[in-house]
Amino acid sequence: MWRRILSLILKELLASARDRQTRIVVLFAPPFLLLIYAFAITQDVSNASIGIVNRDTGIEARALISRFEGAPTFDRIIYLTTIKDASKAIDDKDVSMVLQFAPDFSRRVLAGEPAQVQILLDGRRSNTAQILLGYASRIVLAYDAELVGESGPRPPAIVTSRSWFNPNADPLWFAVPALFAVMVAIVGFMVSALAIARERELGTFEQLLVSPLRPAEILAGKTLPALFVALLSATAMLVLARLVLDVPFRGSLPALYLAMVVYLAANIGIGLFISSLASTQQQAVIGLFIYMTPAVLLSGYATPVENMPDWLQWLTETNPITHFIILCKGLFLKDIPPEVIFRHTWPMALIALFTLSTGAWLFRRKTAS
Repeated sequence: MWRRILSLILKELLASARDRQTRIVVLFAPPFLLLIYAFAITQDVSNASIGIVNRDTGIEARALISRFEGAPTFDRIIYLTTIKDASKAIDDKDVSMVLQFAPDFSRRVLAGEPAQVQILLDGRRSNTAQILLGYASRIVLAYDAELVGESGPRPPAIVTSRSWFNPNADPLWFAVPALFAVMVAIVGFMVSALAIARERELGTFEQLLVSPLRPAEILAGKTLPALFVALLSATAMLVLARLVLDVPFRGSLPALYLAMVVYLAANIGIGLFISSLASTQQQAVIGLFIYMTPAVLLSGYATPVENMPDWLQWLTETNPITHFIILCKGLFLKDIPPEVIFRHTWPMALIALFTLSTGAWLFRRKTAS
């Protein structure tokens, strides 16, 4: 039996190695996409353009504006005349934020009265708007603290912050571990989802059925090569993340690979389930994307799981990507203890048992009919 399975595994690996499209999509594309997406997908905002409507001619307004001119976040400042010009600039996406100073801003500041700065934000990009609002608020509060220190007997309190596990607040350290988890899942899905569909499309599936191989042996011969290729691609992405992107890895490497094997087994089971239903590779790819879109969105990759409704948080527990993202962030940045690794590995093992069993059942049913 093992000799027959080994022959099928070698046949699958040779077929993948000889297929140029498979080599590009599975082996070379994921590391390249990891490099591109790591810089493209970030929660930070930089090189933003803002507008300023200054209806005040006093020195205090100009002093606050100079703070925005010197901030590294804002690379371009457009001076506008009226609020109508500001509205048009936001509508045309020339600026993401507009600051408006009232005519009596400097007079109120010098008189010790409350002076307000109106901030107009482009609500079409809510995440960017919230981040820019935070930047602007910090600049205004720092300016206000200096005024308090100058007018009072005591200097203002200074707040210093430090990002735990990411002292330089490098966005790559936050983005790459989660992106690594998603890209590993995509590779596992792609290889397994195309395995049986490719045989059907090429007309060689019937040859497998009339061969001495049993359905369980065929399934094992399709699963193990997908696992090997996905681990190979994951290793390339891991080396790229560590040596090129300079993202630290503080955890246990054997623990990562052990969890990754369980994680890929769960994803490969889903891929084989899709592949058993599909008649062509195109149908398999469509089925893959139908599953991947909600799986990634519900994994906590883009938004925290804690922000989702309670019933949706329970649903994310059945998503292997959710658990592996937590493990990747913990192993890359924190060196999480073994009990935390086990806490997120055993749910993936249950998911793998279910998906592989379901995929095997559907495959046997298809071959029997």
